[in-house]
Amino acid sequence: MTAASEGTTPRSYVVTGAGSGIGAATAALLRSRGHRVIGIDLRGSDIDADLSTGEGRRSVAHAVRGAVGDTVDAVIAVAGVALPTSLTVRVNYFGAIATLEELLPLLRNSPAPRAVVVASFSALQQNDAELVDLLRAGDEDAAVARADELVGANQGDLIYPSTKRAIAEWVRERAVTPEWAASGIPLNAVGPGIILTPMTEPLLATAEGRDALMQVVPMPLAGPARPEAIAEVLAWLSDAPNAHITGQVVFIDGGADAVIRGPRVFD
Repeated sequence: MTAASEGTTPRSYVVTGAGSGIGAATAALLRSRGHRVIGIDLRGSDIDADLSTGEGRRSVAHAVRGAVGDTVDAVIAVAGVALPTSLTVRVNYFGAIATLEELLPLLRNSPAPRAVVVASFSALQQNDAELVDLLRAGDEDAAVARADELVGANQGDLIYPSTKRAIAEWVRERAVTPEWAASGIPLNAVGPGIILTPMTEPLLATAEGRDALMQVVPMPLAGPARPEAIAEVLAWLSDAPNAHITGQVVFIDGGADAVIRGPRVFD
């Protein structure tokens, strides 16, 4: 069913990481509803851009303008990597923020602008406090250097959750500022749990592997999710009817957040 057949106005979306996984599922869902989607990925999408570099980030707004003009209705920043290297710092945090900030002027021209970024359940897991602080400070060179130190100390596994903690905090901080809230732009994040991808499926194929993953990310409701489940939430958060939800990290984790943190998160 298309957006036109539903009686709604087609919207224009920019989706990073559109070449695979959650990004591809989101782009496909939006297109199936009649919306225009400009996919961005390292290669093989509508726009090729390396979000780990300053040049690649700066090219995004120009390329999007060339594709859709001066107005974008929604930006969904999905692109990310889970490598135990400093590349994860460059893409997950600085690449995501640059995408949102570079396209902010185009969002402001929409009658119903929306923005969402993919964080992770990992935002709740152990991280490196020094790296998180450097990310908060926006010091990319120092953050990359700290990530390299973690790799050298065999603690590279702390890099990914550190980037996801920092991007989740960035969303909560920025969502209520004049540049976003006063411009009428809801800014949110989602926090997926374990997603069924080619990377995780072999680990879930055995009882031992599944049990090990469930110990880290317990998902009592329905277990690991397919990318399409995350796409549905991203589509709603970035659609016109979402006029008041902002600054939130919506965990799509089968209950893992509730298991790990329990009910007393409002104290």
